[in-house]
Order: sequence, then C-alpha cells, then structure tokens
Amino acid sequence: MKGDLAPGSKLSEQALAKRFGVSRGPLREAIRRLEGRKLIERKTHIGARVAALSEKKLMDIFSVREALEGLACRLAAERITDEEIADLKRLVEEHGRHSDVQAGSSYYQEPERRDFHFHIVRASRNDWLFDLLCGDLYDLLRVYRYQSSTATGRARHAYEEHRAIVAALAARDADAAEALMRDHIRNGRAKLNLGAAGATTSPIATKNEA
Repeated sequence: MKGDLAPGSKLSEQALAKRFGVSRGPLREAIRRLEGRKLIERKTHIGARVAALSEKKLMDIFSVREALEGLACRLAAERITDEEIADLKRLVEEHGRHSDVQAGSSYYQEPERRDFHFHIVRASRNDWLFDLLCGDLYDLLRVYRYQSSTATGRARHAYEEHRAIVAALAARDADAAEALMRDHIRNGRAKLNLGAAGATTSPIATKNEA
C-alpha cells in the first residue's frame, strides 16, 4: 500500500523470503494469492512483477468506475435499508477517528466490510454491478484509491464527501447520491500521481493489506 515496491518491479523470492523471515513455500503461496487479486503479474521467462496500469488504462477504468458507482449509489438510495444506513454512518464515523484521516495524510479502508464503497455497491442489490466493481479489479483499484488519498488534503476531503453521500442515501435522494458519488470519484482520480510518457507512478503493494 505504501509503494515500497514500485509498479513493474521484479519480485525476488530470495530477497522477499529473507525480508519477511519465511520459507519459499508460504511465500510462493502468498505470491499466487496476490496474483489472483491482480496485484502481481507473472510472465513467461520474466517471472513475477508488481502489477502496473498505464495512464490510459487507469483513466479508462476510473471513467467506467465513475459511471458504474454513480449508478450503484443511485440504486442504493432507492433500495438501502435503515439498518444499512445506520451501519454506513457508524463506519464513516469510525473512519473519521483514524489518526491518518484526522491528520489528512491518508485514508486507508480495510477491504470489503470495512470499505465504504463496497457497502454501497452491495446496497444497490444489483449482482451485475457487484461483480464488476467488487470482482477481479477490486483489490488493484483499492491500491490506486489509497494512493490518491495521500495527496495533500485529499483524505479529509474524501471523508467529508463520504459523509455527504451517506446523508443523500439517508434522504433517499437518488439524484444527489449519484451526483455526489460521481464527484467523489472524479476528485480522487484528479489526485492520482501520474508520471509522464503514459506511465503511472502510483504505488502498488505486494504486501497483504491486512
């Protein structure tokens, strides 16, 4: 998550085994699982590398994500239960107490049940949206979401945007909910640290996010 291993960097099993004090067996299983989560890429005659997205591919994905999560938020406003709204409010309040969010340095969310976006997509009650947004690219996109939150001032702004989205959901205001979610994703995309020549400098981790 911190970008200790840069996008595209080759993984040395020997170096990683020594770094984490583990044998090759558990390490290879960890790499296999991270490969399944799209965080690591393996190529013939090259080996395993930290996954990387080109600037164009990343921008294309975020454009699709904006449209789909906007729709998910609209549907959630129509279908979310009072209990789910209460859970979301508690979750956002919990996030707001994190020292990194209060300091404005970053906004880390644990996967799935501790992830604000995961809750909203699930509340849309649309299996297709859930599969698209919380399937193959979920973990990889979470890395880029975290990276954008480390931009100066972004963590606090993202937190306030989450609160506004919850308020729109609680009011069952589908138009506002969709508009706020779209704005939220556009703002996050604008904070991504993109390098020149089409290469992204966004950090991608090989560590488990737990």
